[in-house]
Amino acid sequence: MKAACRGVSRAGKRLGLVPTMGALHQGHLSLVRESKSQCEVTAVSIFVNPLQFGPTEDFAEYPRTLERDAALLQELGVDLLFVPSLVQVYPPGTKTSVEVGDLSGRLDGGSRPGHFRGVTTVVCKLFETVRPDRAYFGQKDAAQVAVLRKMVRDLDMDVEIVVCPIVREPDGLAMSSRNAYLNAEQRQQALVLRRSLRQVTSAVDAGERQAQKLAEIGIRTIGSEPGARLDYFAIVNADTLEPVATVSRGTLVAVAAWVGTTRLIDNIVL
Repeated sequence: MKAACRGVSRAGKRLGLVPTMGALHQGHLSLVRESKSQCEVTAVSIFVNPLQFGPTEDFAEYPRTLERDAALLQELGVDLLFVPSLVQVYPPGTKTSVEVGDLSGRLDGGSRPGHFRGVTTVVCKLFETVRPDRAYFGQKDAAQVAVLRKMVRDLDMDVEIVVCPIVREPDGLAMSSRNAYLNAEQRQQALVLRRSLRQVTSAVDAGERQAQKLAEIGIRTIGSEPGARLDYFAIVNADTLEPVATVSRGTLVAVAAWVGTTRLIDNIVL
């Protein structure tokens, strides 16, 4: 993979990278299309990263559909597919990790200790292997985006983070590989995440600017769905993930909740 990517660079071609854990859906494919529209060569990685899963999380059950994924990527004209093994990414005796200080403990990092350390460590390694000009991530993982942008700035990495819009199902549910865990009833219950964000947006459109009041609206909406259990409803600065007192253009409104045993996330940028 290194040799192939260095060849792209030597040829003076722009290289885009879409890092994934597989089980690809239209959200992932939208990132691929964006890379192909901006870069002469597009690489996709598929690696289910154990470091970003907690001890009670779904690493063993996480969907793995490599044959299907590879066919989808070939159909889109992806140039390079990188599917490393666990031992290739983390050779025996590996001791080094990458962590973005306080930022890694906010939003999903607060609920999933060590999660973002796992994300930044593997993405840092992918960036070193591929050395892309641009790397593509989805807005659905807004906290991850903030953490990765900070890592890139702090380590002077020569890569541009490109963030692409959330891709949704026709009913508004944000696309996620974990949606496959939901049964029909839970699939309907999961729509409360999107509904909570819309309620907040409506209140902002009506003139409300106090973050606490807006958060109360979102929390109350999630509470109206018995099948959902709130993890967090946060109104924060999109770059620092720190809470804000009043909202303005660019403020991030993010929600995480369990539906059954499945944890789902969604967000909007005002």
